[in-house]
Amino acid sequence: MRVRKAVFPAAGWGTRFLPATKAQPKEMLPLVDKPIIQYAVEEAVAAGIEQVIIVTSSQKRAIEDHFDLSYELEHLLEEKGDIEMLRQVRGISDLAQVAYVRQKEQLGLGHAVLMAKDLIGHEPFAVILPDDVVIADRPCIGQLIHAYHQTHNSVVAVMNVPPADVGRYGIIASEPSVDPLDHGRLHRVTRIVEKPEVGSAPSNLAVIGRYVLTPKIFDKLEQTQGGAGGEIQLTDAIAALMEEQEVFGYEFEGTRYDAGTVMGWLKASVEIALARQDLGTEFRVYLQELQL
Repeated sequence: MRVRKAVFPAAGWGTRFLPATKAQPKEMLPLVDKPIIQYAVEEAVAAGIEQVIIVTSSQKRAIEDHFDLSYELEHLLEEKGDIEMLRQVRGISDLAQVAYVRQKEQLGLGHAVLMAKDLIGHEPFAVILPDDVVIADRPCIGQLIHAYHQTHNSVVAVMNVPPADVGRYGIIASEPSVDPLDHGRLHRVTRIVEKPEVGSAPSNLAVIGRYVLTPKIFDKLEQTQGGAGGEIQLTDAIAALMEEQEVFGYEFEGTRYDAGTVMGWLKASVEIALARQDLGTEFRVYLQELQL
């Protein structure tokens, strides 16, 4: 079955970016001239996703407005004759079919995914965390979708992280896939541990914010007990899913930025700007002039 839908959890408070996020969602913070969440939605659309499901909360109306029509702005741009900017603005609302569901309580990533159950139905689906911005020649979620079609099982994106950072991620233990066509990137997950202590992690392969999941995950999420603060962890549900179905990890191609932290957001902003044809040369000259 084709992967047609993607869930974007976007209900968090964004406290790391206060006071900037006091009145606007962190997902709407700009990376150069596009909000963080637009990079994720464009990645999904480029991979063939047809329906975008954004899980929101109160104070997130700006996300809905961004992906909606803006008649007044479009009229203004048309009157000014700024056709290129008009095309870009209209393109945002035409990206995909977008639906919204509210997460009324902040009860963890697993709970946020569970909120989309009725909209997903009984089909495989993607989960994309907007904070994880992945710049790649092939859309990162598209790489996972391809791996899903190879394995017909859930696939999570993984990457090597420094040993000192394992406590920030879900870490997998795995066996290499026997498929000779995956270039060594596909791993059969044998265990997944949420934020292990340094020195006790089963590997340095960390799960980042891209998943393709079978609908069986919803059963596991409904059965998962809340941990600290009552939060339902997606990692725990994936571990339970592994008792019935295989789960694979895929070492994706591309560069990942953790735009959910201030330093990660700064790095992403600089490197994305440097890669832009219209900005890169002038910006690079400016940075060199700083003589850091």
